Amino acid sequence: MQRITPDQTYPLFNTEATRRLEQAVAAQLAPHTLMQRAGLAVAQLAQAIAPHARTIWIACGPGNNGGDGLEAAHHLARAGRKVVISWLGTTETLPPDARQSWEKARHCANIVWADTPPTDLTEQDLCIDALLGIGVRSSTRQTPSSSAHGSVLAQWLAQLRSSAAPVLAVDVPSGLDADTGQYAPGLEPATHSATAKPGTAQHTLSLLTLKPGLFTAHGRDAAGQVWWHDLGATAETGLNHEPPTAWLAGPPPRGGRLHASHKGSYGDVAVVGGEGLALRGMGMTGAALLAGSAALHGGAGRVLVSLLDQDHATEIHTQPELMLRRFEALELESLSVVCGCGGGQAVRTVLPAVLQRAQALVLDADALNIISTDGALQQALTARSARQRPTVLTPHPLEAARLLHTTAAQVQAHRLMAARELAKKFQCTVVLKGSGTVIAHPDDIPHINPTGNGSLATAGTGDVLAGLLGAGLAAGMPPLQAAIRAVFAHGEAADAWPLDEPLTAGALARRIKIG
Repeated sequence: MQRITPDQTYPLFNTEATRRLEQAVAAQLAPHTLMQRAGLAVAQLAQAIAPHARTIWIACGPGNNGGDGLEAAHHLARAGRKVVISWLGTTETLPPDARQSWEKARHCANIVWADTPPTDLTEQDLCIDALLGIGVRSSTRQTPSSSAHGSVLAQWLAQLRSSAAPVLAVDVPSGLDADTGQYAPGLEPATHSATAKPGTAQHTLSLLTLKPGLFTAHGRDAAGQVWWHDLGATAETGLNHEPPTAWLAGPPPRGGRLHASHKGSYGDVAVVGGEGLALRGMGMTGAALLAGSAALHGGAGRVLVSLLDQDHATEIHTQPELMLRRFEALELESLSVVCGCGGGQAVRTVLPAVLQRAQALVLDADALNIISTDGALQQALTARSARQRPTVLTPHPLEAARLLHTTAAQVQAHRLMAARELAKKFQCTVVLKGSGTVIAHPDDIPHINPTGNGSLATAGTGDVLAGLLGAGLAAGMPPLQAAIRAVFAHGEAADAWPLDEPLTAGALARRIKIG
């Protein structure tokens, strides 16, 4: 059993791939073996995270996820724990494996069967969510076998989400799509705050495989601390023969700089953006300066800042290491360009030249919005790949939706798919920002970033990320590697932020640590 932390890379498998692996592994084992192993693993983790729990309430669904819970109940009761089972199934519809576990639990002492959940659970108890598992789809409304069961299911889910007791979810938190990290309609929490209970432990034990939905969209809040048990599957039983759906990114290689290096060894970054007050009365020069600061602290040899503000472009000296340049003076063919940060409408005039001439390119914010409305610019963007000019797009969900001519809700409905579509459409690397940022490249399996938290939801942090990406490209990194490195370091800095200090983008840019 492994506690999943951001210190290594893990393969992720969607529901379809997990089903295939389950069948392959089960074919090598005696009947009921996998459920026995799953139930034992759940019981072991339950005792590890709540060794002194007075009561363990197990909410069991009608299928095999409920069977895992019933099997765990058997082990916990034999270990002398007080177990209360609330079961949503019927003997007539039980799958064969779940039936065997039900029979064991039914004849086990120390187990109390209750039609309603205990009402007196405290922080000294434990809840186990074994209701629905991986069969839930966020694309369709989920309905149990009867309206009566639907009402009971809703009540039990509400109890789990509001209980003072810690919760251990079996495989995935009930109602969550294991592939997308979105809740199925009708099974989402009543309020957003219900997805996580501050001050209360939350755990998920993913069985056989790690699922991508645990690490993106609502998955990170819902799952809490993720654990993984492979149920004893090995290469011989098929676990390593299925290509992963995605990778959970690990830390990039750490290393110092050669003594015999100089600023030219790490490349030049040019930040093009920062619309001034003169054009529309909306000054956004700070965004470009933030990106420049991040590129500098991210290791770039030199950083040039070209502000799209002709009235004040030579009057801003917030950081003397940043060298100001008029756009016309930039030698784009030899630069890694970060374009769009605070660019407003002013960036429209420079985009054709940037797309045509930049040696390497990060497109952010307003640059993406303008490209989404201009077919000629889209063609120029796609053509960069044929000329071996690396490009990284850094959209948030709404910007991604504009590029895909869809809605932000549709992008969020399947973040992995949206990122892959963007990467293929424009033949470039895509960083789809958000909880569990997705990094996609046309020819590679996508990555989900495990670092970062809600403190990044403040103005300017996206500009910092764009600058970090520019520094990686300037150093000669392949775009996918540069994106994984920058996103991980960006989130890692937020995770290490002092709790008593507000996170601001300017301070974040100065604290980024990249080896």
